[in-house]
Amino acid sequence: MKTIFARLLKDESGATAIEYGLIAALISVALITGAGMLGDALDKQFTEISKELDYTAQ
Repeated sequence: MKTIFARLLKDESGATAIEYGLIAALISVALITGAGMLGDALDKQFTEISKELDYTAQ
């Protein structure tokens, strides 16, 4: 029983997989946040362009 427990304490493959999962989740959150901010900025820019085009068409 001691050897099984000692072997489990030395085995770090599960911890490594969890760390990679957390890193992937953090990168995903950063990408989603960045895409949202970029989308808002583009929406604002296109709204301004649309207003300018409407103004010049009159």
